[in-house]
Amino acid sequence: MSFKIFVAWRYLRGAKGGESGSKFLRFISHIAIGGVSLGVATLLLALAVVRGFSEEIETKITGFGAHVQVESIRRAPLNEASKLMHQIRAHEAVISVQPVVTEFVLLRGSSQDIDGVGIWGTDHLPVYLNENVIRGSGDFAPATMSQLIVGNLLAESMGLKIGDHVTLLSTRNLGNTETLFTARPRLKQFEIAGIYETALTDFDETYVFTDIHTARQLLDYTSDQVSRFDVMLQDVTAAQSVALHFEESLGVGVLVRSIFEIYRGLFAWVELQEAIIPLVIGVLILVAAFNVMGTLLMIVLEKTREIGILASMGASRRDIRRLYLHVGFFVGGLGTLIGLILAWGLGTLQMHYGIIGLPAEAYYMDTAPVAMHVGDFVLVAVVSLLLCLGASYFPARTASRILPLQVLRFR
Repeated sequence: MSFKIFVAWRYLRGAKGGESGSKFLRFISHIAIGGVSLGVATLLLALAVVRGFSEEIETKITGFGAHVQVESIRRAPLNEASKLMHQIRAHEAVISVQPVVTEFVLLRGSSQDIDGVGIWGTDHLPVYLNENVIRGSGDFAPATMSQLIVGNLLAESMGLKIGDHVTLLSTRNLGNTETLFTARPRLKQFEIAGIYETALTDFDETYVFTDIHTARQLLDYTSDQVSRFDVMLQDVTAAQSVALHFEESLGVGVLVRSIFEIYRGLFAWVELQEAIIPLVIGVLILVAAFNVMGTLLMIVLEKTREIGILASMGASRRDIRRLYLHVGFFVGGLGTLIGLILAWGLGTLQMHYGIIGLPAEAYYMDTAPVAMHVGDFVLVAVVSLLLCLGASYFPARTASRILPLQVLRFR
């Protein structure tokens, strides 16, 4: 071990200097290390929460079955659905295509409980929803009555439970002049087979799910008509380019939108957090670096006599400068290491126990999500150490310029 590292470590541990200042020196050294630790831990936790929000919202939204949606531009059913599906499946980036029949209908639980809902007819319940069925089943199993899966918020507001019978009424096409006075709403009875909960309020209180054939009957669709196609891709980041390709290739009258267009507001909110929060929280590390500078200047003042002795014994200015750079590195290194451990521990606790709760109606989830990436930890650690070393340069340069003859007379 070189004498520079040895002396730097002794200084950091508070080796005896002036009796009146040694305790204070140790105290401010601990404060500097603590400042770096808190800055690193806070920045990492902020990054983890922001990334958690982004991933959780993306998972919830894509969990409903689409990276790209293909629908009619005229708010009418898509005809020749089987032909369109074949064209969409032919794209190399597509891994699945799900036909969907959806319209707004009236849900009647009793004479007192009537609400407008969106019926969502599909071959099978989206995987994410199936994983979040909290009561009953997510299967459209054959039964004596058509099966319906509803959101928990809707079930609570209408007092619905598994096994209850409800009626759906469709008023589609009743606005046409030729049927205005003759047609009656189409209605069908359903049995509540499952209740799901996603914490996405707009979904949980709006959409009810059934099999696509039943939805077609209720809405008066033909067997080759759908409301839209939900397209899943190998890579969600390609959604925009794939949407543009389909818009050009599927012809006039077809509207193609990526998930980022459909839920632009949600993704803009997440992007705003990703852009601003790390920048704001990152100031903490900068402040901690200035704490390191202040601490080293205090050490220079406290250890002025020792610096003179080292210089008189043959230590060059370069050696003294490196000595104080080592002190700064040790302060930054210890602070960064403690910060990394603290962030990892708190993040793990939040992941497993959900200590920090959130209002689901505002944040679309009931606990703060956390996504810890090794790359973030490495990047923050490197930046923290570089900032601390940079902050150490001025005190180290000051110490290296002290003249031995003057400091040996220092009282």
